[in-house]
Amino acid sequence: MNPTAVVLLSGGLDSATVAAQAIADGNTVIALSFNYGQSHARELLAAKQIAAHLGIQDHFIMDVNLAKWGGSALTDTAVAMPLNGVQSNVIPVTYVPGRNTVFIAIALSLAEAKNAVAIYLGINAVDYSGYPDCRPDYLEAYQQLARLSSKAGLEGNAPTLVAPLVNDSKADIVRRAVQLGVPIAQTWSCYQGDTVPCGLCDSCRIRDRALIEAGFADLATLIGKQLYSACFEP
Repeated sequence: MNPTAVVLLSGGLDSATVAAQAIADGNTVIALSFNYGQSHARELLAAKQIAAHLGIQDHFIMDVNLAKWGGSALTDTAVAMPLNGVQSNVIPVTYVPGRNTVFIAIALSLAEAKNAVAIYLGINAVDYSGYPDCRPDYLEAYQQLARLSSKAGLEGNAPTLVAPLVNDSKADIVRRAVQLGVPIAQTWSCYQGDTVPCGLCDSCRIRDRALIEAGFADLATLIGKQLYSACFEP
């Protein structure tokens, strides 16, 4: 019987790739997504499509409304979405206070209830280095918390936090996604939440550059809201 792993599945490229990796690693995957009041709730449709494509039977979508207090361009309409490109060594206003901390805590609860041996996370420290909750030392600290905070942990069975993409470049993630058969065109990374990616927000810019660098320019969203290919399946 395959071990069980919980995967945080946002619907974006990184999380979809991690879900496919968890399956390739021999796990039975339980997907966990969040409706947290994000401007790009369109990603939840992508999460459902990806889970279906990968054959994931159990998919939980939790309501955790972080928009009640805002503090981010993704959860507060009073904060302008940055459209001028990624700034080096600056925590962007798209950072959502406590988001990963909250999400992983709920994933730990689900993992313990389902006897999961691992929680797979799509966090990446290379392209999103400004986010404090996407760093390896953050993961190490949270792993220690997982050992201390639960019955499973006290019994020596705390789930392992697995972040296979944490040190990958975005182009490397694209290449891994293609190798794993991830339906890239079904993923959603845009922060704007429109019917097609905006091509202007930080997430679109990073994704587009990575697709071009990896040799898949035909999948890149372009400034001007063009999508080269909406039906690509690797």
